[in-house]
Amino acid sequence: MVEMDSTQLAGIRVTVVGLARSGVAAVCLLQEAGALVTVADRKDRGELLKVLGSLDQAATRLVLGGDYESALETAELVVISPGVPYRLEALERVRRRGVKVISELDLASRFLSAPILALTGTNGKSTTVTLIGKMLQESGKRIFVGGNLGTAISEAAVQSLRAMKMDCPCPYDALVVEVSSFQLETVEQFHPWIAGILNVTVDHQDRYGSIHEYIAAKNRIFENQTLSDYALFNMDDPRVAPLRYSARASVLGFTRSQTLPSDLAGGTYLDRDRIMTTIGGQTQAICARSEVKIIGNHNIENAMVATIYALLSGCPLDVIRRVLREFPGLEHALEVVRERRGIRFINDSKGTNVDATLKALESIDQPIWLIAGGRDKGGDFSRLAPAIRRRVKRLILIGEAASLIAKAVEGYQAVERADTLKQAVESAAAGACEGEVVLLSPACASFDMFADYQDRGRQFKSLVQSLPV
Repeated sequence: MVEMDSTQLAGIRVTVVGLARSGVAAVCLLQEAGALVTVADRKDRGELLKVLGSLDQAATRLVLGGDYESALETAELVVISPGVPYRLEALERVRRRGVKVISELDLASRFLSAPILALTGTNGKSTTVTLIGKMLQESGKRIFVGGNLGTAISEAAVQSLRAMKMDCPCPYDALVVEVSSFQLETVEQFHPWIAGILNVTVDHQDRYGSIHEYIAAKNRIFENQTLSDYALFNMDDPRVAPLRYSARASVLGFTRSQTLPSDLAGGTYLDRDRIMTTIGGQTQAICARSEVKIIGNHNIENAMVATIYALLSGCPLDVIRRVLREFPGLEHALEVVRERRGIRFINDSKGTNVDATLKALESIDQPIWLIAGGRDKGGDFSRLAPAIRRRVKRLILIGEAASLIAKAVEGYQAVERADTLKQAVESAAAGACEGEVVLLSPACASFDMFADYQDRGRQFKSLVQSLPV
């Protein structure tokens, strides 16, 4: 068994399983650290040509296709990408040999000396992490923003390792990292200074045996924290709030009510129309909820969380207020694409589960033409039915899950099927009236018809922009 840290990888045989974005970044980091790297992926070379072009193939052993598991036989350490199920029998055999199997997130964290500000949750992670990053950047700090969102954290670790080799200071004052449950399944040393769970709703039940397994994976974000760290919990989420009792760090909370539990060290809350904070030992007003530019009650929670992270990191209040007033939101997250003939078209392609779509529906007051469907992740579509009956004027279904959603809203008459996203957009554009909204919020994964949710969102935007004036 290899007991390793960032200085003990030279000459070690490491197999990286999965050549997605984080896998490629892990390969580059390991090579920078002097490891002997093998890459294993079930896809063949033809499917991976674009990815392979970003690697130093002369320095990398490739085991691709049906025989990829053989690359694990001589490994002294295994690093897996988030998309690789950690319970694979081949990985279990590796563990029985006494070899560690860790995530790319855990690997990268061992090379980073700057504080890690980590956030997980089912919905809202990307928006909140981006908000935190903007607040800290505008206060003059050198910040990395990434992880499950955008840039793999191993890319920051490469820069940090190179700086260390040159006897230079770390290039970052802090790292703001979005973390998924998949990344947390195999953490060992990952140790964030601030860690938080935004919410937990039913998701990824195609990967987990139960909601309890999913929550347990999320809860590992706090596993290596100490008394000098901070752990943040959603006091309004009945699945999240009780997790605070097992935290070893200083416990903080946020709530949309006016009362923070007395056992907390501080947090943020709503006092009628104002976001308030007790971080720093005194009660202060941040701003009116109406001043937060991004729409939706869930984004008020995201704003409260970002405020806590920013205040703990020394960000001035005036900077926090300015960012909350100006930040327009993320691409693919309740993104207003166009207003055409009095109809607003909104791209919420990032709504890949039932709860995300429910939040989108609750954020819009006008009659909605909802485009939903895609690949089912084990979600309970029946939970959509009350909101659809209340808020949706017409439901247009696409993708593999169309029949499942249609069955879940049985009795709702204003529903139709579309073979393509193009057909769905054209149907909605032809039928919607002035003052109504066409909303893409699929409640499903994208992989039946698209490369990922970004591809789905960008195709939606392209189709909307190409509609005649």
